[in-house]
Amino acid sequence: MENKKIMNSSSTQIIELNPELRNIGFADGVNINGVLTDEQKLEMIEKAAIKFGEFLDALGCDWKNDPNSMDTPKRVAKAYVNDLWSGRYNAFPKITTFPNHEYDGIIFEGNIPIISMCSHHHQTIMGKAHIAYIPQINQKIIGLSKLNRIVEHYARRGAIQENLTVRIHDAINKIVENNKGVAVMIEASHNCVQCRGVGHQGTSMKTSKLTGEFIESNKTRNEFYEFVKS
Repeated sequence: MENKKIMNSSSTQIIELNPELRNIGFADGVNINGVLTDEQKLEMIEKAAIKFGEFLDALGCDWKNDPNSMDTPKRVAKAYVNDLWSGRYNAFPKITTFPNHEYDGIIFEGNIPIISMCSHHHQTIMGKAHIAYIPQINQKIIGLSKLNRIVEHYARRGAIQENLTVRIHDAINKIVENNKGVAVMIEASHNCVQCRGVGHQGTSMKTSKLTGEFIESNKTRNEFYEFVKS
């Protein structure tokens, strides 16, 4: 099934992932109902607010009589739908690509902010992603800011970091056809480690997914990690 829409300009292209192709990048808890309308989001927020109020009741919280908490269930529901899990309910971003007539080296973007949520305890994961890929000559390259949008979309679904790393990699690998390699590295701190359980501050977790020349060539892999360090 065709998944590309050509713009009026012959120099750029917009890629939209079909529902079938969107599944290549779904994080753990993506909404099975797909993209929601604004009306459906409002309905979800209203239902979730009621349930969160019941959750607070079960914990013995007198939130209804606390002026600081009486609107908390609605606030929490809105935060999940509109921010923390927005990637579950919104369409995959439209990805602009451009023609590439002569470049076949590494394209790297580092320090892309990540704000996500761990699937295990619903605590925040905060850090940064480093992304690289190697295009073929006469194949498309991704508009730079669209790498940020890909990261943001998947981060805002809630996942474990390992899966998030793979999802971002797989989406880029699919969009950049016939690429010679894709590398994704995420470094992040997990609030579930810092505020509960062992309670250790200042720790971070690193995950990576490398394919193509980033695995097959020591030179290429080392160049990627030098980019990360610099």
